[in-house]
Amino acid sequence: MLLAASFAAAPVPGLVAELADGPVGMQADTLLLTVAPEGNRARYRVREQLARLDFPNDAVGETSSVSGSFMVTTDGQVLREGSRFVIKLADLASDADRRDNFLRRNTLSTDTYPDAVFVPTGFRELPTPLPTSGEARFLLDGDLTIRDVTRPVTWQVGAEFTGGAVIGRAETSFTFDEMGLTVPSVGSVLSIRDDIRLEFDFRLVPLGSTSGGAPDSTR
Repeated sequence: MLLAASFAAAPVPGLVAELADGPVGMQADTLLLTVAPEGNRARYRVREQLARLDFPNDAVGETSSVSGSFMVTTDGQVLREGSRFVIKLADLASDADRRDNFLRRNTLSTDTYPDAVFVPTGFRELPTPLPTSGEARFLLDGDLTIRDVTRPVTWQVGAEFTGGAVIGRAETSFTFDEMGLTVPSVGSVLSIRDDIRLEFDFRLVPLGSTSGGAPDSTR
């Protein structure tokens, strides 16, 4: 969701924000990355057992309706006032309209709670100094809100630094109960495992950039 950027700790070329034009609270040692127009997709995975199959499979729903930005200081501190990601839950689509409609009307109540919101709070295991190229793996902590429930989550992140952009995937999981959600009940589904896995394929670029000079990630 997506949601992860291993770009703190040291300025990546092209990421230092302009003081005069930057958001409120930004300083000369502050970095801002935003969701690129393309290359960002959020998805859920839930293991289910369908009546027509003899084996379990993953129900997968995804959307490209993701917006947000990351604001951090050059020494790796997340600035919450400029760090926020929003996913439009009503736009989640799987391979079954019946499943999607049930989730929107019942499990997620998207008419009342249209968005899932993630607010980053800090990094762990982030390499320092921050690389300006190559790959890194680390943890990202933050607060996730779905419907009217907010809880802390930790994302496992794999990121690539290239051309000023940060590209990769973040993954986390939680149970229906932990987020105050009711397990879906659809006639064609015999059972659903209680855990929900979230994935965010992200492509974050410097403020004012449209591509960051990097191709989409398909990992």
